[in-house]
Amino acid sequence: MELHEIPVRQVSGVSALKEGELHAFGVFTVNDLIEYYPYRYEDYRLRSLTEAKDGDKITVQAKIIGVPVLQRYGKKSRLTCKMVAEDWMFTATWFNRHFLREELTAGRDIILTGKWDLRRSQLTVSESEFPDKGTLRSGSLQPVYSVGGKITQAWIRKTIGQALRQYGEMIPENLPGELLKKYDLMPRRRAIQCIHQPTDSEEGGWARRRMVYEELFLFQLKLQAYRAMNHERQDGVSHGATNSEIREFVRSLPFELTDAQKRVELEILKDMRSSYCMNRLLQGDVGSGKTVIAAIALFAAVKSGHQGAFMVPTEILAEQHVRSLTRMFEPFGIQVGLLTGSVTGRKRKDLLASLQMGLIDIVVGTHALIQEDVFFRSLSLVVTDEQHRFGVNQRSILRRKGFSPDVLTMTATPIPRTLAITAFGDMDVSTLSERPKGRKPITTYWVKHSMMDRVLGFISGEISQGRQAYLICPLIEESDKLDVQNAIDLYVAMQQAFPDYKVGLLHGRMTSAEKDEVMRAFYDGEVQLLVSTTVVEVGVDVPNATLMIVMDADRFGLSQLHQLRGRVGRGEHASYCVLIADPKSEVGQERMKVMTDTDDGFEVARRDLELRGPGDFFGTKQSGVPEFRIADMVSDFAVLEAARDDAARLVGERVFWTSPEYGPLRSYLQREQILQGEIID
Repeated sequence: MELHEIPVRQVSGVSALKEGELHAFGVFTVNDLIEYYPYRYEDYRLRSLTEAKDGDKITVQAKIIGVPVLQRYGKKSRLTCKMVAEDWMFTATWFNRHFLREELTAGRDIILTGKWDLRRSQLTVSESEFPDKGTLRSGSLQPVYSVGGKITQAWIRKTIGQALRQYGEMIPENLPGELLKKYDLMPRRRAIQCIHQPTDSEEGGWARRRMVYEELFLFQLKLQAYRAMNHERQDGVSHGATNSEIREFVRSLPFELTDAQKRVELEILKDMRSSYCMNRLLQGDVGSGKTVIAAIALFAAVKSGHQGAFMVPTEILAEQHVRSLTRMFEPFGIQVGLLTGSVTGRKRKDLLASLQMGLIDIVVGTHALIQEDVFFRSLSLVVTDEQHRFGVNQRSILRRKGFSPDVLTMTATPIPRTLAITAFGDMDVSTLSERPKGRKPITTYWVKHSMMDRVLGFISGEISQGRQAYLICPLIEESDKLDVQNAIDLYVAMQQAFPDYKVGLLHGRMTSAEKDEVMRAFYDGEVQLLVSTTVVEVGVDVPNATLMIVMDADRFGLSQLHQLRGRVGRGEHASYCVLIADPKSEVGQERMKVMTDTDDGFEVARRDLELRGPGDFFGTKQSGVPEFRIADMVSDFAVLEAARDDAARLVGERVFWTSPEYGPLRSYLQREQILQGEIID
C-alpha cells in the first residue's frame, strides 16, 4: 500500500474528531499530511543581545536577578522582572502571564523569546521556558503551519512528526536520478523530513528547493503529457482552406495586418491544417487586433466546409462581433448568426434549424450556445473570448458539440510568462504584442480627490467637443466597511453637475436587458456620460468615447485598471484615462505609479502579478490558476521554467514511456488520469 492510499486516521494520535478537522484542510491521507508544508519557521535559536537590533524578535538565555513585580489592570496584568544575559542587564515583561510570578526565582536560568527594545533594554516576552524543566523549542527552528479550528500548532507539529516516524521509510523517490544529479537535489525522504524538522535554515532551504522543483516538475509533467497526447491523437479536423483563399480575405480587409498579426495567423493556420485538435491561447493587449485573427480562423473553417462558433461573455459584445464579422464576411457569402438569451421564440427556432442544417456558417453568442437544444451540422472551430470568464465545464460543453473541433481561446488580459506557463501550460500560446497602425496611445493621469472640480471641467470639455466619457466606481451602493464612491450616488451627483447632458447608469444588479439598453444608448451617442461599475471592463467598443475616469482607483488591481483604460482610444481622437485615488498604502501608490509610467499591458500584468499574487490576478477561481503547496510561481519562476523544459524534454523521449526508471512518473500520470495505460506507443 502506498502513502496516498493510507487514511490519515492510521497515524497514531489522530482521532475521528481530529480526522474530520484535518479533512477541512484537504488532508485525507498520510501522503497529504506529510506534504502539508509549513509556510514559515519560528527561529528559537539562541542569540546574543550584543548582536540584536531594535525591534528584532530574538531568543536569549538569561538568569533571573530581580524580584518579579505584578501589576493588574482589571482582568489584565503586567509582569516584569530584572534579568541578566552576558553581563547585559535588562527587563523582561509579560502580559497576562501572572501565574509565572511564583516561578521567577532569583538565580534560576530562563530562556526568553520576544521583541527586543534596545533603547529601553526591555524584552516583551511572547514565550518562555525553564531549562531545568526540559525544553521543547529553544535552540531550534520550529515550523509554522496554516491551522484553525481545534488543530493547534503544537498538535500538527507532533502529528506530522509521528507520521514521519511511522511511515518515513515508505516515502518513495519519484524523480529520476538524472534530474537529482543535474540540480544536486536532496533525496525525497530526507527533504520531507528536513522541511518539517530542519536543523538549521540552510538545511531547510535545501529541502524546500528540492520540494519546490518536484511540485513544479510534476505539475508541468501533467501539462506536457496532456499536450503530447493531444498532438499524438490525430483525431481533429484537418482544415483545407488554401493560401490563395486566405490571402483574398486578408486583402479585402480595410487595413493592413501588423507583423505580429501575420505571425500569429500563420501559427493558427498551421494548427488548423494539422490533424490534431488545436488548443491555442491567443493573448494580446487591449486593441491589438485579436478579433481579426479570430475572423481569419473562422473564415478558414468555413472555406474548409465546416462551421465556427464564437462564444463571448456578454450580449452586447456578441452583437458587436456579429456586426463586425458580418461586414467582413458579407462579400464572401458567409452567413453569421447571433444566439443569446434575448433571441427567443420563432426567431430562435429558425436560427437553431438553420444552424443544424448548415445554412448558418458562423454563430456568435453567449452561454446560450451551450444549451442542450443547440446542434451544428459540422462544428470544426470554437473561439472563446475572455475565457477566464467561462467555467471549464462551459467551454468543454461547447467543444463537445463538434467532432473534436479546434479551439482558439482569446484574452485581452495580457498574461505574464509565469501564468502562461502554469494556468495555460497545456495550450500553445500566441501573443499579439504590437499595436495596429494608427492606434493612438492613451494619456494617463493620477489625481487626488481634492482635484475633482478640475476633473469635472475635463469631462465637460470633452463632451462639449462631441465626445463621450466613462466614470467608473467600485461599488453599487453605500457600504459601511469601505469608504468608496458608489455608482448610484455618483450618478445623481453627475446629473446635477451636467444638467444639459444625458447621464447613464450601468451596474451588475441590473438585468441583462437593462444593461443592453443603457449600453446601446451610449454606443449610439444618446448618453454622453456613463456612470458604471466594472461591467464595462470587457469588450465594449465605443469609438467616440475618449475619456475614462476611475474613482477610488487604488481599490482595483492593475490589470483591471488597464482593461478599463482600454475602453477608450478606439477612435481617431486623442484619449485620456484619469485615476482618482488617495492611496494610503505603498502598494496602492505603486499601482498608480505603474499605470502612469506605462501603457504596455504585459508590463502592467507582470507588476500586477508581483503586487497581488496569482490567486487574485484574474479575480476568479475558475481561471485555472493552480494553488501550489510549497512553490510560489512569482519567486520560483526560474525553477518553473526549468521544470517546464525538463518535463517537455522527457515526455518527448521514447525512453520515458518504456524505461522502469520512469515508472513512478508514469504511475503519477495514471493517478492524475492523464494516462490510461502503462505505455504509449
